[in-house]
Amino acid sequence: MKLYNSVGPNPHVVRMFIAEKGLDVPLVQVDLLKGENRGPEHLQRNPHGQMPALELDDGSYISEILVICEYLEEKFPTPVLIGSTPEERANTRMWTRRIDLNICEPMANAFRFSEGLPLFKSRIVTVPEAADGLKKMAQDRLKWLDGQMADGREFVCGKKLTLADVLLFCFLKFGNEVGQPLNPDFKNLTAWFARMQTRPSAKA
Repeated sequence: MKLYNSVGPNPHVVRMFIAEKGLDVPLVQVDLLKGENRGPEHLQRNPHGQMPALELDDGSYISEILVICEYLEEKFPTPVLIGSTPEERANTRMWTRRIDLNICEPMANAFRFSEGLPLFKSRIVTVPEAADGLKKMAQDRLKWLDGQMADGREFVCGKKLTLADVLLFCFLKFGNEVGQPLNPDFKNLTAWFARMQTRPSAKA
């Protein structure tokens, strides 16, 4: 396998997941800033032109970060990062979807439509007037999630680290770097983020 890698939170999610799995997957750098992901070579890997992409041993490719992580979980079941039972897997997928749709997507699009607009305006449809509203949406859902973790949960799904934690951490780290910092009033998430930062995989 090879992971076609670049800057940004999406590749970071997969790299961190790989690190938590203890896998050794070679990285091939694609220059996102120069637009190499929109060139014909990468479009053969992922016609959406997005990063990252995972090249499988048979030469085929899969993309979409959660799909890549699900694939790796099936290929390398231990350590378990999605769940050992149908119930655990359903719980992880439920929280992962909530985080992806309600926090990661508005946060990422808010960046693309504001601070990242000079880079993205010629590559995708951008809606600059939506940026402030998307930032508010992400912060509102983070406030909600902070409340959900008020019961002393060590991780998003309870006592075990899962894909939901990896996804949330990588996007909150990204937010801290692009003008959407984690609100320190969200005490539970702030403590969780500090714990996640100490994990060796956070540096992947």
